[in-house]
Amino acid sequence: MIFRLCCALLLVFALFPLGPGGLAHADEARVTRIEPGIRNGSLEISADIDFPLNDQLRDAAERGLPLYFTADITITRARWWWFDETVVDTSMTWRVVYNALTRQWRAGTGELSLPVSSLDEAMDMVRHIRNWPLVGADELDYGVSYSGQLRLRLDTSQLARPFQVNALNSSSWSLATPWTDFSFSLAEPRDPS
Repeated sequence: MIFRLCCALLLVFALFPLGPGGLAHADEARVTRIEPGIRNGSLEISADIDFPLNDQLRDAAERGLPLYFTADITITRARWWWFDETVVDTSMTWRVVYNALTRQWRAGTGELSLPVSSLDEAMDMVRHIRNWPLVGADELDYGVSYSGQLRLRLDTSQLARPFQVNALNSSSWSLATPWTDFSFSLAEPRDPS
């Protein structure tokens, strides 16, 4: 009787971390919030992403290897007579790099690179996308439902060649969120009078 009780308790404690919200789901990358909106005459996206770095990527970044993170987004409009129309299909890439000589972190997109104090602060720029302009508001129709998908991934194609080979052989280098769906529609502008 006591043996069965101990086995049952052991089984419960062994399976507990695998349940929803348990330890097995704590380190998964995921998009937590997507907020589309019209600002300054264009459709802009703001998003929050839970994107933890593993120890191998942290170590590589601290040794000066530039890490590239790419956010991919697609927005489509449904059509009854043909395939869905793709309104937006674009991406934005951040570069996070540490210069060991100056002991300075830099993070940014394109040619713009800003100094930051730590790897975590650099990753906050990647994890919190703010006011990303996608398309002019004049290219969108009012009252039409649009659906979109967003993901963030470690872009291993931009790494140096020896690291690309290593990235193919290691699961530590294949960090990405799953595609996250969202939808929105534009309301008619109100007459100010």
